[in-house]
Amino acid sequence: MAGLAVRLRALDVEAQVCAPPDFAELLGGMGVPLVPVGSSARAMVKGAVKGTAPLPATTLPERAAALFAATYDAVAEVAEGCDAVVATGLIPVAAAGRAVAEKLGIPYRFVSYFPTYLPSPHHPPLEWPGRPLPQDVTDNRVLWEANAEHLNELFGEAVNARRAPVGLPPVDNVRDHVFTDRPWLAADPVLSPWPEPADPGVVQTGAWILPDERPLPADVEAFLEAGAPPVYVGFGSIPLRDPAGVARAAIEAVRAQGRRALVAGGWADLALIDDRDDCRAVGEVNHQALFPRVAAVVHHGGAGTTTTAARAGAPQVVVPQIADQPYWAGRVAALGIGAAHDGPVPTLASLSAALETALAPRTRARARAVAATIRTDGVTVAAQLLLDAISRERPALPA
Repeated sequence: MAGLAVRLRALDVEAQVCAPPDFAELLGGMGVPLVPVGSSARAMVKGAVKGTAPLPATTLPERAAALFAATYDAVAEVAEGCDAVVATGLIPVAAAGRAVAEKLGIPYRFVSYFPTYLPSPHHPPLEWPGRPLPQDVTDNRVLWEANAEHLNELFGEAVNARRAPVGLPPVDNVRDHVFTDRPWLAADPVLSPWPEPADPGVVQTGAWILPDERPLPADVEAFLEAGAPPVYVGFGSIPLRDPAGVARAAIEAVRAQGRRALVAGGWADLALIDDRDDCRAVGEVNHQALFPRVAAVVHHGGAGTTTTAARAGAPQVVVPQIADQPYWAGRVAALGIGAAHDGPVPTLASLSAALETALAPRTRARARAVAATIRTDGVTVAAQLLLDAISRERPALPA
């Protein structure tokens, strides 16, 4: 979203981003105004994973209602005078964005960063809490029909309860209402193709990449120059239940391959396990500058990290934790640009085996070949699509 906002502003189009307050520094550095929505995403996710903080409501529908209300209020306050709303993420959040767009009579677009969030006969839906996929059903169309029913049960009442007071009609299929019949897929078509034929009519723009011109910190530069390319280890915005155990397994596995390591703390709170000089801790750094200079990237499998590593030609080891991450792990393995770790809890043995695959010369060669095919114009495509939609769908001004 920040990448799209920056591209729009380069075209002299005003853009604002509504997001949790965690992203104020990122957006501020790009000169994009942040309208904070809700509380800290990091605190909420970490509390939920580690059990250190109570959730704000007792059931998922209750939390959805609170999230819809908070998002609607924040977006409605700043959307007056805007020409379009672009939404992503959780169903209640995007539903609130669409409600604001409907109320104002302006275009709305939903964007997903991975294909398996969107209905298709070629893949099953993601599992939702308390709604496991039936093991005896293999027809993806049937599973997606059940998915629509489940999402109505979870979010329908929360969405419709807030639409009525602002004069909007109820919706009977929350998922399809949020996604629309022409959702956008902001993912690279080589790294993450949308399988055809399939409904809905997905518009694949390519990945939305925020250009990052920041130099690497001096200590990281010095570490890179001091020896052979290291292995980067980081889990981004995903907390871990046992960060000390994961850090130990990762560092020992890297050392077993005769490599040095750069360990990113991130939301996982990874840390070094000793003071040996073959490892260095790093904070928030420019992955676009760093990844072309590492031997491999060990990560959680977020859409952004996977795409950045693929674009850099860096072999990957994906240790998927939740949501779309198993999908990205599978794509990395299928393309031959790295290894998919089996399960979310790495051990010395399992990571050593995965790193052996990632560090093989054939994997490095394949990663470089795929890197040359990764598109970098996703935000340009999306910005133009949005401006075209505004031009077509903007209400006519009175004479």
